[in-house]
Formats: sequence, structure tokens, C-alpha cells
Amino acid sequence: MRAAISRNDDQLGNVRMRAGNHGSLTAAQVEQYDTEGYLVINDLLSDEDMAPVRAALTEKVDRIAAELLAAGKITDPLTGIGFPYRLARLFDGLTGDDFLQYGRSWRDRIAGYHTLMSNPKVLDAVESLIGPEIFANPVYNVRPKVPRIAAGAVPWHQDKSYWPDANSNPVITVWISFVDATLENGCLHVYPRTQRHRVMNFEAEQRSGTGYLTLGADELELEPARVVALPVPAGAAILFNDRLVHSSTPNDADHVRWSVDLRYQPTDQDPMPQHGAGFLARSRQHPQRVATLDDWLAERPEHP
Repeated sequence: MRAAISRNDDQLGNVRMRAGNHGSLTAAQVEQYDTEGYLVINDLLSDEDMAPVRAALTEKVDRIAAELLAAGKITDPLTGIGFPYRLARLFDGLTGDDFLQYGRSWRDRIAGYHTLMSNPKVLDAVESLIGPEIFANPVYNVRPKVPRIAAGAVPWHQDKSYWPDANSNPVITVWISFVDATLENGCLHVYPRTQRHRVMNFEAEQRSGTGYLTLGADELELEPARVVALPVPAGAAILFNDRLVHSSTPNDADHVRWSVDLRYQPTDQDPMPQHGAGFLARSRQHPQRVATLDDWLAERPEHP
């Protein structure tokens, strides 16, 4: 384990040298991220920043409502219901299987998501950690945590469990909430300093039928006193290393806990094409190659 941790540290240090003094994070924030494996930025996005994403989420919910209506599963698309509540109301009285046919997370190519992934505030924070040559990993997820649906609760895991063989280090998750994330609606929980572990043994979670990966039974014994709950306001971001052990709890509220998790890595790392098409989000060396919205919609990783 010491060799793996040392290699991880060396690679991170080399990335830091490339990063220089660019980016928006303070030295204290970078130290927090390095030491604990995560960083909370409570006011990263404004309402204006979030508007295109909420429009994209609304577009997706419109599609789902139309399909449920056509299938005879609902009689009213509830277009007058507010953003945090509508999806929850649509599935009120339906089953978890009805919801899971749309997936436990979404990766639609809707313009508002590219606007978010390319937002300079997000990229400035990431640049502080990995430098200015930034690739947006193909694994981004829109997370609608619907009340009383099994897919809402995510077991303890490392994100890297989903790409254990990928030659990518570091991969930074930027988790952004689009409503206030609370203890009641299932905020993120982290287990600090586990980012320096190797990729732990993992297995598919068996109880909910969602297929989430979780730590193996023979792995880390979690100490409740060390677990940190992270309730955050809408527009906040939580940045964490893809080896950090984390989870989220069920949604016991009456509305959807909407969040999006984005991932970024240096451009010289594995782009993981087996997971989809990522894109060049920022480059000081080759700014003309940064992918536009049209490139992203066409699944081109760079601008021709």
C-alpha cells in the first residue's frame, strides 16, 4: 500500500508543478483538498449560472412526463408544479422499477450540461488542482434523488471502482447541488483521508437492484465518528478525489434532491473512451482545440 500511496502523491505533485499559480482556490483550500480528500465551496454558482442546467433538467422531466402519459401511467404531466417537486410528484404512486427504467443517473447531451461543464468558475477551481490542461471526463451524472426510490441512496464506495484499470490519476469529481442538499433529502457523506488508499475491493450492491458498486465486506471498517455529512446550499460544489470513500443517504423529504457530478483530469491521462466521449474543456497550450457545444453534441473530444 505504501508504494501505491507514494506513486499517487508523486503524480499529484507533478500536476501541482504544472498548475503554477493559476486557478481560483486559495492555498488553504488546496491544502484542505490535499489533506482531507475533499473541499466544499458553498457559493460557487449563482442562480444565473444554474439557470441553463435547471432548464436542461426541466427538458428531461418533460420527456419523462410525456412517456409516462403515453404509457398510461399518469394522467397529468404536472407542468405547473415547481422544479424541486415535479419529478417526485410524477412518480408518487409508481414503483421503483418505473423510475429505474430511466436510469439511476442521466447523461443526456442537452446544451445546459455543456454550459455547466464549461463554466469558468468550475474550471478555475479545477485548474488550481490539476493545472490548465483540463479534460472533461465522459463520466458525468445527473442525479435525481427521488423520495422513497431505492436508487436515491448510494452505498459507500470510491468512484475509481467504476474505472479501476483506467490509467488516470488524478480524476477530480465536482459534485454540484441544484437544490439545498440536507440531511433529510440525502446529502453527501464522506470518509476523510481515504483518498490515499489503493483502489479497495468492491462488489455490486445486492439489496436495491440498482447495481451500485460498494466497498467489499472485507474492506475498510467505517468508524461513525469519522464520517462527515456535507449539507450544502444550492449552487455549492464539493470537490473530491476519485479514491475518496463517500456515500449518500435516502431522500426522506417531499422533493427531489437534484445534483450533477462532473469529473475532470489532466489531458495527458486516459480519456476512458469505453465510458463515452469526454472533451477538452480548457487548454492554454492549444486553446483553439477546446471543444464547443457543437463538438460536444457531436461527441467530438476536440474542436477540429
